[in-house]
Amino acid sequence: MTKSSAILFILLFSLLFKLEEMRVTLLLVVLLIAGGLFMFTYKSTQFNAQGFVLVLCASFLGGIRWTLTQILMQKAELGLQNPIDIMFHLQPLMFLGLLPLFAVFEGKLFLGGILAFGLGFSEFLLVSRTSSLTLSIAGIFKEICILFLATHLLGDRLSLLNWLGFAVCLLGISLHVVLKAMNSKGDKALEPHKEASSDPDLQLLLRHSEQAEEEEEVVETPQQH
Repeated sequence: MTKSSAILFILLFSLLFKLEEMRVTLLLVVLLIAGGLFMFTYKSTQFNAQGFVLVLCASFLGGIRWTLTQILMQKAELGLQNPIDIMFHLQPLMFLGLLPLFAVFEGKLFLGGILAFGLGFSEFLLVSRTSSLTLSIAGIFKEICILFLATHLLGDRLSLLNWLGFAVCLLGISLHVVLKAMNSKGDKALEPHKEASSDPDLQLLLRHSEQAEEEEEVVETPQQH
């Protein structure tokens, strides 16, 4: 249930750092996803106050982390658009922090390290191409898929409220996908105009044509008189 707060923190920091514009549709998507995930996991486990505070702090720090990552990767002057570049600078610190735990508990699970590297690569690639908010929504979709499979494979039981939350969460994710698709089509339609306006050869040709038209008008005007 506390996991649903992560997307709210990411939206908050995205607005504070002006990575996202405040829109009614965006707020609706976030509320649908967060509210649906909250209902979907309602009463699915016992409540623990200490665990609740720790997970809430983790969601808060995760929101800051991915927002700052988006800022770093989408600034062209830093040259960190490639996920390998950002991982080259960040993963060594993560490696040093996790190495003691890995050596004690998971020293034989080398495959897990490879999968973790692939996961980190895909996360940074997604943030560089889209936004931290989209990454959070993708993670939530993964969570509800896991919970949905648990109901069929492990025999977990869901109430009517849980199923309603599942539907609301999927509705919010679907709305986000539709809005992203519409925005990408609009951006592609504007690209030819931007390329034409930024082409120096085309600008020079237009200037020459405008100057020729002005000269013709100047020559025709005395002849008419």
